Amino acid sequence: MTSPVLRLSNISKSFGAVRALRGVSFDLAPGEVHALVGENGAGKSTLIKIITGAEEPDSGIIELNGAIVGRLKPGVARALGIAAIYQQPSLFPDLSVAENIAIGCEGPQALRRVCWKARLHAAAELLARIGAQVDPETEVGQLSMPQQQLVEIARSLGVGARLLIMDEPTASLSAREVDRLFDLVRDLRSTGISIIYISHRLDEVFRIADRVTVLRDGETVATRLIAAAVQPDKQSVVEPKPAGENISTLQPSNDSTALSESELVRLMIGREVATIFPPAENQPGSCLLSVKELSCRESKIHGVSFDLRAGEILGFAGLVGAGRTQMARVLFGITPADSGTVTLGDKLLDLRSPADAIEAGIAYLPEDRRRHGIIFQMAIGANITMGILPLLFPLGWMRFQTESALAAGYMRHLSIKAPSTRTPAGHLSGGNQQKVALARWMAARPKVLILDEPTQGVDIGAKAEIHKLIRGLAAKGMAVLLISSELPEILGMSDRIAVMKNGTIPAILAGKYEAHQVMAAALGQPEMTKA
Repeated sequence: MTSPVLRLSNISKSFGAVRALRGVSFDLAPGEVHALVGENGAGKSTLIKIITGAEEPDSGIIELNGAIVGRLKPGVARALGIAAIYQQPSLFPDLSVAENIAIGCEGPQALRRVCWKARLHAAAELLARIGAQVDPETEVGQLSMPQQQLVEIARSLGVGARLLIMDEPTASLSAREVDRLFDLVRDLRSTGISIIYISHRLDEVFRIADRVTVLRDGETVATRLIAAAVQPDKQSVVEPKPAGENISTLQPSNDSTALSESELVRLMIGREVATIFPPAENQPGSCLLSVKELSCRESKIHGVSFDLRAGEILGFAGLVGAGRTQMARVLFGITPADSGTVTLGDKLLDLRSPADAIEAGIAYLPEDRRRHGIIFQMAIGANITMGILPLLFPLGWMRFQTESALAAGYMRHLSIKAPSTRTPAGHLSGGNQQKVALARWMAARPKVLILDEPTQGVDIGAKAEIHKLIRGLAAKGMAVLLISSELPEILGMSDRIAVMKNGTIPAILAGKYEAHQVMAAALGQPEMTKA
């Protein structure tokens, strides 16, 4: 029987009084895609850091290809064929594709002359190997996110990686780009490369993984075989495989039901989630925000028109690059419009800056919470109240007890898990960071709330809580503009769906629509949207 490429036995790790991992065991077979799932704070990141050598476990055994590894440092991990590809590619934007690949493959050599022809040829060969149509001489900063991910994969193969870690690789990809990435993953798997796949999108786990391991509160809850990976037409579950047994020898158990998404959710969070998308409990009111023929040359937005009603959640769907985020930035005054009108209530707005939008009652939660959503070094309380300081302290005198009391109230209301309001926001999990960003705008009490990918990169439990909060805001009369690349989220949360394509809105859909109908409109095939 084939021995695992990687085996972790009883791995434990603590950071001060915080126990990040407790006796975690995990193994990876040759040519296997093994999904690693769990809520934010479950221990996934710490486990990956141990595998890549960035952290050393307090106890436990690490085996690579049957041999016990004593001290696994980053350089040792790379030499042993371990490479990680993260949600945000770790590339140098001002260097060319070939130079980025060379940094990982060539290594430092003093007084060595660079053979540019050979470097470009090597990069082109690696890119061709994975089917990437990328010019090796292009600056990385000019590439799209999917292209940058392909460059990272090519660089990993260039150093002889046999174990790839993919951490939320589809977070910024369209449905078509996800399909292409999965085709590449299958090709890599067929060559014997093993992949640890981390994702909060559970549908992807069932599409691409052979097995799935669930972590909860730093412990291994279960390892299950994805039934479709072995017998797609059977409804079955497989018990955790014995150590050292190849996945191809496993057979589904006859006395168990199939591993369903609801069961996987229960394993992840330790409880049932009644509904990820809570039903609407209110009827939208009259038109609150009216946008007519909005255009911006800088943002490549032209002729955008839509109405948003009080208490309504208007979902914005479309492919990556369709212009949804750019449209939101125009509405928030980041890139002012060249023409068109925006009317809020009965007032015509002139949105030349975010300050204008905020004063008018428009709030914007951007897609990248790490860069624009919260300030990591600041305390939770300061993050929550920073948007209302003139209202909270009209005379300019800071009263920290007042600020702390207000922030503590929002922490309780939103179930933000942290020791106190003084905890730095950067210490929180992704889901709790997103709640802090939401709390800031809830404190400002806007009339219109623009949410750009509000649940990106958060676990299933936090996602359900955020959806409940959004529904609650709409029920109180707030108008919500929801941008999401996850079609189930758009379909489950929206009262109506505006579909964007090439910087404009070709269709606004009302009623119940299927995912394929929304995608048809996004691709410019409106006839397919008819029921």
